[in-house]
Amino acid sequence: MSLKTRAILVVVIGLVMGLSLSLGGSLMPPPSQPAPDELTWEQTRLFAEVMARVKRDYVEPIDDSILLESAIRGMVSDLDPHSQYLDADEYRDIRISTTGSYTGVGLEVADIDGAIHVITPIAGSPAARAGIRSGDVVIAVDGVAVETGGLHETIRRMRGRSGSTVLISVLRDEEAIDHEVRRDVVRVSSVHYELLNPAYGYVRLSQFSETTARELSRAIDSLQEQNNGMLDGMILDLRNNPGGVLDSAVDVSDLFLDSGVIVTADGRTSDARFARSAHRGDVLDGAEIVILVNNGSASASEIVAGAMQDHGRALVIGTETFGKGLVQTVMPLSKGRAIKLTTSRYYTPSGDSIHETGITPDVLVDDTPGHPNLSLSGEIDREHDAQLLEALDRLQRRGVMHSKAQ
Repeated sequence: MSLKTRAILVVVIGLVMGLSLSLGGSLMPPPSQPAPDELTWEQTRLFAEVMARVKRDYVEPIDDSILLESAIRGMVSDLDPHSQYLDADEYRDIRISTTGSYTGVGLEVADIDGAIHVITPIAGSPAARAGIRSGDVVIAVDGVAVETGGLHETIRRMRGRSGSTVLISVLRDEEAIDHEVRRDVVRVSSVHYELLNPAYGYVRLSQFSETTARELSRAIDSLQEQNNGMLDGMILDLRNNPGGVLDSAVDVSDLFLDSGVIVTADGRTSDARFARSAHRGDVLDGAEIVILVNNGSASASEIVAGAMQDHGRALVIGTETFGKGLVQTVMPLSKGRAIKLTTSRYYTPSGDSIHETGITPDVLVDDTPGHPNLSLSGEIDREHDAQLLEALDRLQRRGVMHSKAQ
């Protein structure tokens, strides 16, 4: 074993033993009665033995830092499917997805059969101004060919310092076209909306970022202006929305609720135990709401659907949701790294945990393949989207009932 490896193992053993002492709460517990949380010398030695064997006998040489990072990843990821160790790049991506902005070119791309397809350029982004179109295939970035399945590397190469330029080569109708794009701050919208006749609004949320509630409030204001007054009803589409920031889900629910608990959470620490409640004020002034969900609706989406359903504020249509009732907290570490750790279980206002069970819709309607379009800017289909058609029908029927009641 090299001196370097020995030194690393000594440090690791010291850290592990130090942790065991702090957890055990006793420096020298009796050998026959070890503290329940204490790591034994045998466990510490086992870690050192495995690392030494891998270092010595694995088919290819592995750097010590990679081995240690792999051990950390394994420790955190083995807790549950949602806890995760994040290196500096991964932590940066998490921050981008939650803050709603990043520095780059503004392309929504996807790996389709190993090729990097442009789903859509974000409206007003550098890529849109440069002329890159939906349907283009990215074949090279700065002259470096895109490898099959190289989605994350392609995205990484397109991002960079604001004001710098990047050459993006795309394939369009079998013709290669080069676009020189100047990077800038890109605002990522999580809200798509449009007015449906008569006087119904449609709003789709693709995720819950720090800006989602503000974007949604502005979208509703715009829909009301287009309608020359209050809406008669609204469809809130949460299908394929994987969740995001918990406080954003609370703020979205609070837009439509006048009072009552939105969500509660229970965990081991005081910070992990909390309740969030609505404040007076309903941006729709009581107008009917239908929420669309499916198996891709998870976490923060389920908080919104559960709160609105429990308070009788919205009719939920679609299929059973994903069932993720756990809260993750991102905890920064040194050198730009972090861990995303499960810290709480959350509960709907009725006190139910939806973990691994999901939200059951009030009206069950199976998914129509391809709906909604995975692109946030994709137009809705009023002819073939069965869940959307059911939502419109329910809104119109309720509108007629209310009219007769008056």
